[in-house]
Amino acid sequence: MQNPLVLTIGEFARLTHLSIRTLRRYHDAGLLEPARVDPATGYRYYDAAQIPAAQVIHRLRELDVPLPEVRRILGSPDPEARALLVGEHLRRLEDQLERTRAAVTSLRRLLTPEPGELAVELRRTPATTVAAVEGTVAEADVLAWYAGAMAELDAVVPDPAGPPGGLYDNELFTHGRGRMVVYLPVAEPPAPAGRVRPVTLPAAELAVATHPGDHDTIDVTYGELGRWVVDHALAVAGPVREVYLSGPRDTADPAAWRTEIGWPVFRVAPA
Repeated sequence: MQNPLVLTIGEFARLTHLSIRTLRRYHDAGLLEPARVDPATGYRYYDAAQIPAAQVIHRLRELDVPLPEVRRILGSPDPEARALLVGEHLRRLEDQLERTRAAVTSLRRLLTPEPGELAVELRRTPATTVAAVEGTVAEADVLAWYAGAMAELDAVVPDPAGPPGGLYDNELFTHGRGRMVVYLPVAEPPAPAGRVRPVTLPAAELAVATHPGDHDTIDVTYGELGRWVVDHALAVAGPVREVYLSGPRDTADPAAWRTEIGWPVFRVAPA
């Protein structure tokens, strides 16, 4: 006679909204052992007290937590440790969601381009001395490195003579690692402090375009500017320059952000 406190796998499946197949997989993975397995028939039986654990596993799997991490979370006796493990995975999900959102936004702009051509101007810029932080950075670390460099620059240059900017070597895009220079314009060269040094940006002729909004679709603006450069028989000659005319430092509204992109160029001689 079956113990009334023990549930068949079918009954347990109905109560937890987990399929029989899923419960078998959780058993095989060592995540949710049945309360009893009949040695003669192999039938699995569960205790009603296992329902919360089954629901926790279900929710974790809905969040795409890998089975080994689910096992670690369930096996940790410390609530704070469990919360830390879940929090780490949620942060990874948030990063992935942000990357997905940016990719979708970029695709929409590529598949439904805005009418009209990108406004591009050729501009000669003189040599300029700025307060700068330089370094060789992996592409994955650019945002964190930029934030740290700007914090140092802000501490040394409380009253810059213009908006911040950056120079990015081609290797950063082609090989995933390259030299970066982040700077603030200054009226007078600063005294060296920490990583901050006076740096002279060389004179250059730039093909300049302005990217509106956040950087989710800045790759599209780069592509349009590159096409303009090719169409006008120009070639890129040096690290790309960006000037952050308006950004998170100025307003919380991404629609108001403006990034000026400048490619150093020279005219290609006809063949």
